[in-house]
Amino acid sequence: MARNATPEWKSDGRPDAISEVLAQWSRARPGLDLGPLGAFVALAHVYWLSTPRIERLMAEYGINRGLFDVLTVLRRTGGAEALPPRQIARSLLLSGAGLTSRLDRLEAEGFIVRGPDPHDGRGLLVRLTPNGRRLVDRILPRLIMLEAGLAKALSRKQVAQLTHLLDLWAASMQPPSRSPGVAARTRGLT
Repeated sequence: MARNATPEWKSDGRPDAISEVLAQWSRARPGLDLGPLGAFVALAHVYWLSTPRIERLMAEYGINRGLFDVLTVLRRTGGAEALPPRQIARSLLLSGAGLTSRLDRLEAEGFIVRGPDPHDGRGLLVRLTPNGRRLVDRILPRLIMLEAGLAKALSRKQVAQLTHLLDLWAASMQPPSRSPGVAARTRGLT
């Protein structure tokens, strides 16, 4: 879209519909290319609308999405493999400090254990316990069903296309030192 073009955004009547947000900005600041803003507003709306539902599901099991994400990083490696905390943090795009409190809580609940790394005298490894594995295996099918319901307005093909586009977008925002495709491998999202 040309920078000087004023698009005609149409609202579908929903409160805070993305089209209405863009129409308001178009009137308030004509001439701005609002395409990227629309994408970010849409992502935020999906996040804000889906997060409470996902957190309610997690609360049924006494955890939250942040804790579940740590467990899923360990579970998707097969559940028996131990990982260093720095690899888990990198996978979840967290700082070491951000991960430590999660690990503390998961260990206190008996879902993980931390032990020495036999290849690094100063390092630790984190392993999923059988209780942690069972918890992930109970929650994951329900989470997938919930997310499928949240995405029901899209066809399978549209979901695949959207996933691909978001993965490309995420990869483009990675620091230059990260290799292409890292976003697909490092996301902690189930």
